[in-house]
Amino acid sequence: MPNPLHAETLILHGPDAGAFAHAQFSSKVDALAVGQWQFSAWLDPHGRVCALFHLARLEEQRYLLMLRGGDAAALAAALQRFVFRSKVVVTALAPGPLASGPAIPLHRVLQEQGVVMVGCGDHSLQLSASGSGDDAWRLPQLHAGWPWLNSAAACKFHPAALSLQRLGAVAVDKGCYPGQEIVARLHFRGGDKRHLHRGGLSPAAAIGDALRVEGIEVGHVLDSMHSSRGNEALVILSDDIAKQARAGISLAFDHHLALELEASWPA
Repeated sequence: MPNPLHAETLILHGPDAGAFAHAQFSSKVDALAVGQWQFSAWLDPHGRVCALFHLARLEEQRYLLMLRGGDAAALAAALQRFVFRSKVVVTALAPGPLASGPAIPLHRVLQEQGVVMVGCGDHSLQLSASGSGDDAWRLPQLHAGWPWLNSAAACKFHPAALSLQRLGAVAVDKGCYPGQEIVARLHFRGGDKRHLHRGGLSPAAAIGDALRVEGIEVGHVLDSMHSSRGNEALVILSDDIAKQARAGISLAFDHHLALELEASWPA
């Protein structure tokens, strides 16, 4: 996982910025008002999530992507291949300090003296060009089930496994975007067989680690953080494994890892 004290960001700017974002990203960008943000994602042609981000409309023709994992320069280069004749400029910014801020209503975006504040309800994320950051925002977002797409998870999971429809980051009823056909097929024909869960993981595992049973991968550690309660983790698990926990069976993995589930989220 990249340094949590800094954010990787991109700017989309120009008369066609909104139309370009709506055509490329999985959320309903055309419904996003100035001063608001939404979760969104960029998928590969197979419907797997390659980038996950807060998409904020700062001005009428200016959008900010605050990545939840990944490299801004690499994403900008990938998006640039699809610009063609669209009047939009895609720019990767230098990583900026990311800090926790005061409570701002969910999905609200404020700008004051060069600082962008992304409202998360009981707290906010503050992005600036200088200063120091902190990671106090990570634990409440882990508790809320807001995924972080580490490098090992990029282009590996479909939106349902990351619970992105719950967050409004993916729409199955909007026009075509990369991977949309696969996403819609999974949604209407039974969905993914892996989903998002939170629990206590002991001993601690590294972000990006695979969870295995007898050598077979059955899960993935998206995020992990130590708190007063021990090591808390956000994981993707196969439904068969998660069903055992719901039946009261302890989840035991290779390398003596054990997981006590505390919350689960659908697609």
